[in-house]
This record gives sequence, C-alpha cells and structure tokens, in this order.
Amino acid sequence: MTDRQSKIAVVTGAGSGIGRAVAVELLRAGWSVALAGRRMETLEKTVALVPGAPSLAVRTDVSRPEDVEALFAAAAELFGRIDLLFNNAGTFGPGGVPVEDLPYDAWRHVVDTNLNGAFLCAQAAYRRMKEQDPQGGRIINNGSISAHTPRPLSVAYTATKHALTGLTKSLSLDGRPYRIAVGQIDIGNAATDMTARMEAGALQANGEVVPEPVMDVADVARTVRHMAELPLEANVQFATVLATAMPYIGRG
Repeated sequence: MTDRQSKIAVVTGAGSGIGRAVAVELLRAGWSVALAGRRMETLEKTVALVPGAPSLAVRTDVSRPEDVEALFAAAAELFGRIDLLFNNAGTFGPGGVPVEDLPYDAWRHVVDTNLNGAFLCAQAAYRRMKEQDPQGGRIINNGSISAHTPRPLSVAYTATKHALTGLTKSLSLDGRPYRIAVGQIDIGNAATDMTARMEAGALQANGEVVPEPVMDVADVARTVRHMAELPLEANVQFATVLATAMPYIGRG
C-alpha cells in the first residue's frame, strides 16, 4: 500500500480517545481519512490536529443503519474506495451497576453501539471492498481486554466485546475469497478521557478499589497503523496492547 491514492480509511469514534489518536496517526502517515462520530465539533478538532491532510468529517450514529450508509457513501464518493475500516466506536455504559439492577435501556444502548454498530460498519465496508477494483481491504475491530476477561459489574460491555471477537472471526473467514483481511486489537488502559478513572482507582475482583497504570494512546495508534499497512496477504488476527503493569494477567 505505497500508493497514496490507495490508502483510504474510515475511522469511527474519531472525535476523541483511541479513535482520534488513530485518525491522527493515519493522517500524518499520508492516509486519507473519513472520520465518524456523534459530534461534529469534536471531529473537527481531530481534523485540525493535522492541517491540510485529506479528510472528511461525517456526523454518524453507528447504531443507525441510515447514518452508517451515508458515512460510507460519502467516503467512497470523495475518495473513490475504502481500504481500511477501524471499527472503534463504543461505550462502556453505566459502570458499577449489578446485573439485577441494570436497566434494559442501558443494556440495549451498549449493545446497539458496540456490537450492532460494529456489524453495520463492517457490513458497509465489506460491500464496498468486495465490489471495488482492485478488490479487497482491511477491517480492524477495536476489541478490549474485556473481550478476554471481564471487570466486575460490566456485564453489557463485556458481553459485547466477547461478541465482537466472534464477529471478527466470522468476518475474517468470510472475507478470504475477496481479499478482505479482518483483525482485532484488544486494548488495556490506554490513557484517554474514558479511562481517566483508572488512575484514580478501579474496582478489582476482590472488591478493592486500586489505581491502575495507563499507557500512551499513541502506542495504540502506532500498532493500528502497523496492522493497517501490512499487505493484504498478511494479517494480524489478534493483537493485545496494554499498560505493562495493569491487572490483566492474574486478574483473578
């Protein structure tokens, strides 16, 4: 993927956190990027971090099929093709709520965003990657450490992230005939606004609240770029990137 014209990415959840870091990394590396998120003002702030780079900001609620279709139609119309989807948009939902007290609406919001939204974006990308010439592309799903091991009182988030692993595997298998490579990055404690509370103290399996270390989100962005820039004959199926000393191995 050395031709600038071939490097076209869609990044969801690009207005903050990991999505912003990945969008900026790709833009600085010469990619053209369509940035999706719920708020235009935050997307525009991301774009402003790399002045003059080829970009498109599209207000998108990934849980709405019509929004997703409009996003990919706009990206394909402007840039001509889709080479990469970083399927990143997601939400933790309400934290610290016992299973028996979790409102159905809260459960549904997490499922609609983290799982249904990921499916809709992957489906839209898949359709274009299958039909475009040259055929193919890459989808990278943002999983989580919680795709492997849950935190206490996180049933909705954990369930969707486990499901995302199944989505990744199925898309990877079904994409083989069409040169569509699909992988997943599982991230633990990247320093963003969403994880700021980890440094203050996070609930552990033994009931204690303990501060946890975090890592620079730029390290995650560089890993995504590495995965994205591999030739389509190679794929990082699963990558786990985490703060070295976070309580994951031996979470208990």
